[in-house]
Amino acid sequence: MENITLSGPEHCHLQGEKPEQLIILLHGLGANGDDLIGLVPMISAQFPRAHFIAPNAPYTCDMAPSGYQWFSLRDWSPASMLKGAQQAAPALNLFIDTQLKRFNLPDNKVALVGFSQGTMMALYAALRRPKPCAGVVGFSGAMIGEEGIISKPPVCLIHGTQDMVVPFGAMALADAILKKEGVPVETFARPNLGHSIDPQGMGIAMAFLKKHLA
Repeated sequence: MENITLSGPEHCHLQGEKPEQLIILLHGLGANGDDLIGLVPMISAQFPRAHFIAPNAPYTCDMAPSGYQWFSLRDWSPASMLKGAQQAAPALNLFIDTQLKRFNLPDNKVALVGFSQGTMMALYAALRRPKPCAGVVGFSGAMIGEEGIISKPPVCLIHGTQDMVVPFGAMALADAILKKEGVPVETFARPNLGHSIDPQGMGIAMAFLKKHLA
């Protein structure tokens, strides 16, 4: 895994200037970096000094060959997903470290924003990094594993009540685990929303990032 180099589309308004914040967007199963980087024009005006980047997950998706996956979800058992997150985490952490070094930024100037499986990876990696990042925003995701949490960045979870892919109840389970571990967490239910991101959810995410990614 250490030899896997992640890459993906980037977006930045700055022209030849060093960014002051870094926002890393982690896509879901079967998608790619373009899936989330497309949201950036909607929010980049709120973060004029930020650099956005959305890496492709490290593996070709085994259920949608045109996309990528952080790990297989043919088996949704907790043990299988934990193993998958553990195997993918080194590549994600290397990517985060490389981007921080690239822009000479400290950990508290990077935020992770994930959707679905990207949320699973954002939470898994951020909570186990040596230093806390500025924050984690997770849309329509779930918490994988409770062991090994050493960092406690602020977390914002947003989930549709009609999600038929990752059950809405996953947010309450994650909330309970995070609170038990002393991780500051905010949760927001989006009524009648399926497995998706809506404008109201984006507004919640932007307010959270504006607060924590100074």
